Amino acid sequence: MRATCLALLLLAVSAPTPAPAQDMESSEIIVTSSRRSSVSGDYASMPLIGLKRTADFAVQYVSIAGDTRELPQRRDEILAMVRNAIDLAAQRGVELATGTLVVEPLTLANYRNLPWFNDGRPDTDRVNFLVKARLPATGDTKAALDRIEAFVKAVPAVGRAQMTTSGGLTLSVVGPDQYRGRIVDLVSADARAIAARLGPDYAVEARGLDPRSNGRARP
Repeated sequence: MRATCLALLLLAVSAPTPAPAQDMESSEIIVTSSRRSSVSGDYASMPLIGLKRTADFAVQYVSIAGDTRELPQRRDEILAMVRNAIDLAAQRGVELATGTLVVEPLTLANYRNLPWFNDGRPDTDRVNFLVKARLPATGDTKAALDRIEAFVKAVPAVGRAQMTTSGGLTLSVVGPDQYRGRIVDLVSADARAIAARLGPDYAVEARGLDPRSNGRARP
């Protein structure tokens, strides 16, 4: 099973791009160990300071695809199966969401806004979304994964529409900005230790501790 203790890797405190418009104190974001691959240039080889904590949700990407020849009927079948998934989710102990980095609930009010994709063959369509199961405090993913797999199998099919999983299990964290202060403390402690070892003529400059102003701090 994928480990559920995540290194947030300066998440939301050293981002090289501006913070998203959503309130990061309440937003839910996808976080995996592969997030480090987005770091490039001179920073790619640097050791990262991280705060480990248990993820809030196990997350599985899923697709609903159909190949009914007539386009209107094909899309009606796919959307009807999405509605079935939304109706069944609470009974099966899972939640549905959309998004790639910041995720939002998938509901009957917004499911028609899911983007359409071709499923790799003529006369096919596909929509993608996320199935989430809350993790226990122990971080054990097995029970969460079992709930997700049972849910995917239980969603009633409509016409020629089918639901399948895509990729492996990933994880999400709710309200990452709540950990910013703790990560800044770790960065500050590490910076002081490095400066002390180098001697009084050296200082460590920490950049990007405030993603909103892209400012600099000198511990």
